[in-house]
Amino acid sequence: MQKHNLLHLLALSGSLRAGSFNTAALRMLQQFAPEGVAVELYEGVGALPHFNPDVEMSALPDSVADLRRQVAAADGLVIACPEYAHGIPGSFKNALDWLVGCESFPGKPVMLVNTAPRASHAQAQLVEVLTTMSARIVHEAGLTVDLREANAHHMMRSGLTAFVERIDECSVPPVTLIS
Repeated sequence: MQKHNLLHLLALSGSLRAGSFNTAALRMLQQFAPEGVAVELYEGVGALPHFNPDVEMSALPDSVADLRRQVAAADGLVIACPEYAHGIPGSFKNALDWLVGCESFPGKPVMLVNTAPRASHAQAQLVEVLTTMSARIVHEAGLTVDLREANAHHMMRSGLTAFVERIDECSVPPVTLIS
């Protein structure tokens, strides 16, 4: 999966808020990335059109094709998603729906970050949806962290380190489709 010894992680925030703790957590991971690891923040969730299977069967909108290209190029995904009304925000679920048909998604290693320690419903839904999509969730790297706590930086570094160490364990051989 790795290209030129640089591990490329794509970070996806489920929040569209300018002051989002989820996006802040992902930016923190960008700062803590060890040498040889690049964390790129995807900022196009709000620009994606509503998922439509009919559209997916024809030419993909540019924003969707770009998301899929970025996911395909990534060695792993880091997802930080808020909880709204005990669930995944609609805009982020929409982004995941566009990735269901993405051929490079199955087997993709995923690290989950939860910045609201009292929120568990969205995290459980993310695990369910991502498992259904055949993602490889790296539970050992998953974090529930309040960014206002003194040890938040340490927890974020530890989670990222655990994820990076387990990326290669998550690689899967290519799937051959028999027709």
